[in-house]
Formats: sequence, structure tokens, C-alpha cells
Amino acid sequence: MFHLGLDIGGTKMEAVLLDNSGTLHLRERRPTCKESYQGFMDNLIALIDDVKKSITDDFTIGIGLPGAIDPHSGLIKNCNCLVLNGENLQSDLTQRLGQPVFLANDADCFTLSEAVDGAGAGYSTVFGVIVGTGCGGGVVVNGQLLHGPNAIAGEWGHNPLPAWDASKDGPAQPCYCGHENCIESYISGTGFTRRFNQANSHQLHAETIIAAVDAGEASAIAHYQHFIDAFARSLASVINVLDPHAIVIGGGLSNVERIYQDLPSVVEKYIFSDSLRTAIVKAKFGDSSGVRGAAWLPTLSPQRGL
Repeated sequence: MFHLGLDIGGTKMEAVLLDNSGTLHLRERRPTCKESYQGFMDNLIALIDDVKKSITDDFTIGIGLPGAIDPHSGLIKNCNCLVLNGENLQSDLTQRLGQPVFLANDADCFTLSEAVDGAGAGYSTVFGVIVGTGCGGGVVVNGQLLHGPNAIAGEWGHNPLPAWDASKDGPAQPCYCGHENCIESYISGTGFTRRFNQANSHQLHAETIIAAVDAGEASAIAHYQHFIDAFARSLASVINVLDPHAIVIGGGLSNVERIYQDLPSVVEKYIFSDSLRTAIVKAKFGDSSGVRGAAWLPTLSPQRGL
């Protein structure tokens, strides 16, 4: 049995085919059709049909997407691929393909991948963190994704930054969700970059800012130190509630190696404990974690295909 994972992004769709051991047998990328739901469906099914032509074995289908699936109606919400919002993609695909299809948020898929055979393998409770364009998250407990009645488990990026203080954190940051000072506005790659450029009248990318930190540039160092402190406050609030055995970090900023040396000691200052025993680790599969987690959905998620 093979497992087809599909990762739906704002610009591209990625497909991988894994066997039961997690070995990769196929990888394919196609542009995401964003003009209409029908066009999106046609393109996605064409991709799946092409996979079918390449092998003779059956395969399960799991899909990760940048949004949430309402557990009551099955409709997609909060998706940045706008043509999917309000649609029952799971039901529609199941009917057209004639087999069960499993859906989850892309951050959930990332966490599932890392908990199964990635950097979080062997830990009972894994909190997955994405610090990239946004600041998503997911929770896996004993190999199972945590699903709640609102379909927002792990959405820590839209909690307020803990202990926000204008004298320390700077001007209030509006968020697209309608609130101010969301964690995402401070520690996502987008927030990290935007706030530095606002404060210093620059137009630099995150990689350039980190290079300036490494070169000893004072304003970059101060900004990075604030980022670590904000990141630590945010993770401490999660640890105080969930107490995960491991926190796995993905997304663009996860590639900044110094984070893993600098972050734990600051987190320890903010948690309700005399020491930090939670492992804070870099994702093993990087950008491939989400699509791999999608492939594992049918075998490891309590969700069942329609």
C-alpha cells in the first residue's frame, strides 16, 4: 500500500508518494489554480490521475491545506487559497475519486510528519511550530493529531503576545485577523522582517537581518534579542498549558541555527518550573514535512474519510 500526500499552497501544489516505511517513490509539483473552485478541482484531480498512471498499486490520499475544516459542516474556512473557502473539498473529492480522502490543516500535517518519523519521533506529546510567512502550530499526542470542536488546535499564532509592553515590544501591531499584537505579528518570518524594517527604515529580507546579527550589527542584534524573548514568552505560555515533550520548529526562520542555542534558556525563565525539560528541536524534513504529514493522515489521524 502506498500513501499519497498533497500539500496545497497559495502558488503550488506538491504531491509525494510514500510506502509504509516512509520511503519516497514520487514527487510532483504543479501550479495551484486560484481562479475558480472548479478549476482547482480539475487541476488537483488531474494530478492524482497522473499518479495513478505511474503505479499499479492502490494508495490512500491525504491533503494538507492552509486553512481549517469545520468539523460540523465539513466546509473549509480561513484558507488563503480563497476559492476553497466555503467548499466541502473532502466530500467533493471523495465523490469524484470514488475513495476516502483525508484533510487537515498544513501545520497539523507538519506536526504529524515530525512526530511520526521526524525530529519529534519517540516523544509522547509534540507541539509543532511554523515560523514562516505565518505562525501556525499543531499538536500530536501519542501519534494522533489533536482535533477540537473549533478546528483550531495549535493556532497559537493568534493569541496575544504574552506580557506585551509597548516600552519593550514597540508600537501595537495590527493583525489581519482583526486583533492587535498577535504572536504571529512578532515571531513569524513576516513579522520579524516587517518590524525590523519599520524600526530601521530598511527593506531587508530575514536572511540579511540574520547575517547582520552574525556580523555584530547593533540594531540587528537588538532586534534578534527581542525576537528570542518574544518567542520564549510565547512558547512558555504553551508549555505551561500543554507541557509537551518536544517542540519542533519549521518554516523559514527554523533554519537560523543559533535559535536552538539561544531560545531554551530564555524559555526557562518564563515557565512555571525550576527547569526546562522540553526538547526544542529543528524539523527533520524541512519544507517537505507538510506534504509527508498529509500522506500519513489516513493511517494516523482519527479523522475518517467520507
